Amino acid sequence: MTTQTVTPAQDTAAAPQPRAGRSPRRRPTLTVYTWLVLAWLLLPIAVMVLFGFNDTHSKVNFTWQGFTLTWYRHLFAIPNLTSALVNSLTLALVVTVVATLLGTPIGLALGRHRFRGRGSVDLLLFAAIAAPEIALGAALLSLFIVLGVPRGYWTILLAHVAFCIPYVAITVRARMAGHDPTLEEAARDLGAGPWTAFRLVTLPMLLPGVASGALLCFALSIDDYVVTSFNAGRTVTFPLWVYSASRTGVPPQVNVMGTLIFVGGLIVAGANVLFSRRRAA
Repeated sequence: MTTQTVTPAQDTAAAPQPRAGRSPRRRPTLTVYTWLVLAWLLLPIAVMVLFGFNDTHSKVNFTWQGFTLTWYRHLFAIPNLTSALVNSLTLALVVTVVATLLGTPIGLALGRHRFRGRGSVDLLLFAAIAAPEIALGAALLSLFIVLGVPRGYWTILLAHVAFCIPYVAITVRARMAGHDPTLEEAARDLGAGPWTAFRLVTLPMLLPGVASGALLCFALSIDDYVVTSFNAGRTVTFPLWVYSASRTGVPPQVNVMGTLIFVGGLIVAGANVLFSRRRAA
């Protein structure tokens, strides 16, 4: 009786091979699950956009009564709401600029250099992100009280900068992980000075990370409620106004303003993606 030995190569050749050009087998369950999760995440936004067109005749804006563009034409009809929105927008813009300028060098140093205390800085940044907002807000409130700083617009600004810097630093540091240092060394070998090499080589590579960190700062600042409520004093921001108005009825202008902020964020995020793809190409 003879036995025939089958080599791994023959066994692989004998196995049925997938046809060329055939796409992998789809998993309908995973696809349906993904779309359900996306629908659940987008449902509140869709409701907000929809009720910005609601033709309501009372303070309660929870029942659909018809379609109208009135609230877009009278967007700034409530002075206190307009003032709160201006406070939130100006705070978010200033916080974005300051936190980006302060956080970018930290992320650059962490991603590029090894120095004593680097691990402690990492731990501090991640602890600031992981800390509950209520703990951060209470700690900042205690600090301002001890120092005798009156609470108001500037304490909100300082509080927002404090919790936004770690997001910028970590985002820039992650971008530095894919940075090739030999490109900057080549620029130095070709006669470029340290500042010229950084401006023409390193900074363009960091721009997507810097832009992502700045967008995070803006989004976190403009919709923050917990930390702001601890340090606001008499200053009212958009989230604080909406929460206080929810006890009696939220006007449709809130939905319209929220829709415009959301659309603006989409436009900025889309522009950032297109800019990154164009640079990569």
